[in-house]
Amino acid sequence: MEKELQRIEKKDHDDKKMTLKGVVKAATFVSKFSPKMPKKEKEESKYSSTTAQLKVYPHELEACPEFEGFTEWLHTFDLYRGKKTGDEADDESRTVGKFKGSLKIYQIPLPPDIEDTTITGGDPSLGLFQGLPGNDPIHVLVRVYVVKANDLHPADINGKADPYIVIKCGKTSINDKDNYVSKQLNPVFGKCFDIEATFPMNSVLTAQIYDWDLVGSDDLIGETKIDLENRYYSRHRATCGLAKTYELQGYNAWRDPMKPTQILAKLCKDGKVDGPHYGGGKVKIDNRMFTAPTEVDDDLGNRKTTDEHLALTVLHHWHEIPKVGCRLVTEHVETRPLYHPEKPGIEQGKLEMWVDMFPMDMPAPGPPVEVSPRKPKSYELRCIIWNTDEVVMEDDDFFTGEKMSDIYVKGWLKGPEDVQSTDIHYRSLTGEGNFNWRFIYPFDYLVAEEKIVISRKETLFSWDETETKIPARLDMQVWDADHFSADDFLGSLTLDLNHFPRGAKSAKLCTLDMLKTDGSVPHMSLFKHKRVKGWWPFTAKSENSDEHELTGKVEAELHLLALDEAEKHPAGLGRSEPDPLEKPNRPDTSFIWFLNPLKSFRYLLCTRYKWLVIKLLIVLLLAAILVLFFYAMPGYTVKKIFAA
Repeated sequence: MEKELQRIEKKDHDDKKMTLKGVVKAATFVSKFSPKMPKKEKEESKYSSTTAQLKVYPHELEACPEFEGFTEWLHTFDLYRGKKTGDEADDESRTVGKFKGSLKIYQIPLPPDIEDTTITGGDPSLGLFQGLPGNDPIHVLVRVYVVKANDLHPADINGKADPYIVIKCGKTSINDKDNYVSKQLNPVFGKCFDIEATFPMNSVLTAQIYDWDLVGSDDLIGETKIDLENRYYSRHRATCGLAKTYELQGYNAWRDPMKPTQILAKLCKDGKVDGPHYGGGKVKIDNRMFTAPTEVDDDLGNRKTTDEHLALTVLHHWHEIPKVGCRLVTEHVETRPLYHPEKPGIEQGKLEMWVDMFPMDMPAPGPPVEVSPRKPKSYELRCIIWNTDEVVMEDDDFFTGEKMSDIYVKGWLKGPEDVQSTDIHYRSLTGEGNFNWRFIYPFDYLVAEEKIVISRKETLFSWDETETKIPARLDMQVWDADHFSADDFLGSLTLDLNHFPRGAKSAKLCTLDMLKTDGSVPHMSLFKHKRVKGWWPFTAKSENSDEHELTGKVEAELHLLALDEAEKHPAGLGRSEPDPLEKPNRPDTSFIWFLNPLKSFRYLLCTRYKWLVIKLLIVLLLAAILVLFFYAMPGYTVKKIFAA
């Protein structure tokens, strides 16, 4: 019978194993609950020394080979009414209950060549039923943490869903409909629910994800079921995950009602293991010695000596203890698939969550872990466009045929609806532009995810605002203004506010090499330096190849302020009050000809054709003198003759 159970259990485990998409990943409280996983190993390492870590499983705990599905001794069998018909639907309707137990046949006494253990891992010679729970009902406080959902099946005609959580255990149901997440297939819930259960009557926890509908009944997207009783009675101690370190305060404070020393003492007692024996910064368990730090910070921040770290070290190595040892469940987040009862076998998404269980006859547990989504911090970015230089000239002067451009710069932070533009520097003949123009971009920012949060209604008739997250990037473009046709795009520049090259000190030092990403160019973060000024290059794709070419340079100043600081020191858009900027000192050639005809005429005569006009006047003057000479000469000659 035992071999048959092991064969069935192994087959079920192999079936589950085929659905796994990865291995266990290390993550931190900070990075997981945000919920953003670091993309680079160096970004992960910066949390390792200062931040408590937990495991993120890409599957449910029952699918972990080291935990044996939490059925190492407690198996579940369906109870049927009548005979099997062979029809799956009819056979399913015959189920009238479930039987939980374990069957094992022993030969007494055991042959000397066979080494066996009880169903809980103990020595059969000390009793076949050691470690088994009693028959009395167990009252348990179940604390359910729901972090987020991934890849939910769309439930609305717009391809989105408005998900919310429903938790059920026995006759108790918790509906979190009021906190539905609008138009999201990857919602971040960050919720914790406390629910009381009694084993064996209320042993199955059901977590459901519903789609909120304004009209009509809400639709079930998917659900997942957890057998709490199996976890509670498992040797792997799946009641409350073991932390990596023992802390008395802070976000990683020890939350199990039993301290590590108490847990270790109970395991040793139940498994008939010699120990624990503490002394000299060491602990001895069954002829094995373990060492660990013996100091911990108390509530006042003072260091005190304790054996808890020693006991916790043993618990993390409990699987190394012969016979009775097994891996204990550590702090984790499990990823559970969601299924719809009417669509069996078709995954409707995944739910990232974990469950803690605390016996009601034990001291009350501490406050729950804070898993609510981070609130974005409000900032204001002030970008001053001072000058441009070496901007390519696309137009020809209407009168003179000279190369020129009517330059202006525009930029945005959140998207096209956030675009701001400078005024136009007309008739730039050298690619130089003078602006002294300020852009102001208020935005909400998630520091942990390095993303800007935007909440807006997708359409005029949308009931709720939809929250989207985009990278913190400032986009700037330089354009040539045309009055009788579309403006000409000249070049662009994108600055990642978390990682962008330092600005050059002068236009001559500003080159395309500043945009290299091979690590040869120093980079900086505006969120650390707050204020920076310099020159950056505008680029555009070459018409003959896919390579980028230099199309101009911009001198800009970036100033990042928190919202409260920005309110204390306000500034106006463009050159407006408060804190106005001076008007730029532009050359006399900067004008638009059809709006300033007199200035255009003066420019043509006094600047462009000045010497030609002088020469023409001299010629006309000489011609007039000659005409007058030849006109007056005959009369004057006659007069002189007769007067003589």
